[in-house]
Amino acid sequence: MTSNSYRPNRRQVLLAGSAAIGAAALGTTGLAGAAGAGAGPIREPFQLGIASGDPLPDGVVLWTRLAPEPLTEDGFGGMPDQIVPVQWQVATDEKFSDVVAEGTEHATRASAHSVHAEVSGLKPGAEYFYRFRAGAELSPIGRTKTAPAVGAKLDKFSFAFASCQNYPAGHYTAYQRMAEEDLDLVAFLGDYIYEGGGTSAIGRTHVPAREIMDLADYRTRLGQYKADPHLQAAHAAFPWAVVFDDHEVENNWAGDLSQPDTEPDQDPAVFRERRAQAFQAYYEHMPLRRAQRPSGPDIRIHRRLTFGDLVDVHLLDTRQYRDDQEVPPEQVDDPERTILGAEQRKWLLDNLSGSTARWNVLAQQVFFTQRDFTAGDADSFSNDAWDNYPAERNAIRDHLATVSNPVVITGDVHANYAADIKADFDAPDSATVGVELVGTSIASGGDGTDQNPSDSVQLQENPHIKFINRKRGYVRNTITPDAWTADFRVVDHVTTPGAPISDRATFTIRSGEPGLVEG
Repeated sequence: MTSNSYRPNRRQVLLAGSAAIGAAALGTTGLAGAAGAGAGPIREPFQLGIASGDPLPDGVVLWTRLAPEPLTEDGFGGMPDQIVPVQWQVATDEKFSDVVAEGTEHATRASAHSVHAEVSGLKPGAEYFYRFRAGAELSPIGRTKTAPAVGAKLDKFSFAFASCQNYPAGHYTAYQRMAEEDLDLVAFLGDYIYEGGGTSAIGRTHVPAREIMDLADYRTRLGQYKADPHLQAAHAAFPWAVVFDDHEVENNWAGDLSQPDTEPDQDPAVFRERRAQAFQAYYEHMPLRRAQRPSGPDIRIHRRLTFGDLVDVHLLDTRQYRDDQEVPPEQVDDPERTILGAEQRKWLLDNLSGSTARWNVLAQQVFFTQRDFTAGDADSFSNDAWDNYPAERNAIRDHLATVSNPVVITGDVHANYAADIKADFDAPDSATVGVELVGTSIASGGDGTDQNPSDSVQLQENPHIKFINRKRGYVRNTITPDAWTADFRVVDHVTTPGAPISDRATFTIRSGEPGLVEG
């Protein structure tokens, strides 16, 4: 999918002077023509940047939100109560001399003046540039790519995955470096925002400073995160595929159950209302298609993206349908316990049983591989991970053994891991059926360390785990028909800006030979 055509620096794409390109190219429709208009022009509405996502062979979804003042307490971003026509264009070049698609979406107050333009009719496997206009105001320019045609022979696919970007914990230097890469996709695996309050020692404090609870709060918090220039640069440089974990709603929630750390569980009906508002705000700020638009407290976020004959990406939801993680120990092995829910599990198994690509990816949130934290004969596991749903995890694992080159990619734990997926986790000599790659956080946890003292226990008790590192960054993946190369990219610090990036470790997976090879 990677093209040999001209590639401007990703920062140059984002920061290009749109006005210099010529506002006339997008026509002259002004805000005064919108329903309910009359308040005059809206200045600088593109404070949250632009994004593209979920590429298909013939198109992508383009996103922006009009918010000249993103941190207003009412959650409306400083926008008046009026319908605003927002024009969009897609071109083959960054100067927009060859416009191949254009249209108009109407941004409304009910959706916080967010825009989701589902573009079709584009060429497969091609690079495009896009922009928006509201009135006389032009957005920055973004760069995106369509997926190759279904079944097309593909020599190479490059993508990064990331997670966990707690804004007060550190600067988004990893995104600054990611935007300089040459990627076909970014997969974000959860914890795009954090719902808690608290203060920051580095001057990046949550707005509002308390725990967020309602729609206005979630909109403001998302607006704060999306105003970060490095995050905007990474969104503008590549199409993204996003899924949520827990902090987009509330820490450790499970299905209809609230799991607050310091208060009694909420009534499920009350929590579902909170979830509905969190999901609405999430959709308003992500490059998602209409198929992912929430219906009250429900949203279908699991879906599959296909990239030629090389890669299938199954994006999973391990929150919305899971059983309560707080159960007595004797219930953990109940074969009916689920983290996926029956419908999503069937969808996944059916997809993996049908026609698949050479590499099959499960893009999901929480640790899949068995992870024992206690030395010796005793054991202990995370109740937030697949270890707390072992029957379903083992059933999925057994199915992966029948699939071409399965790779699970994971976020959540603020650390890099590389692990072999074993046919029997308690038998180190059993067959390796796949690989799990776990990415560290973008900022959550602050600067981090190379390893914690307890990591030696994990490596000893879990011989299928080959690598642990606790610096910040992302995982860059280069996939060919013969091999998958994973580079664990880390920055030295995030509590001060500007850190360089380096490869802390590199692992290779050879096609048809499950298991990790270091280097």
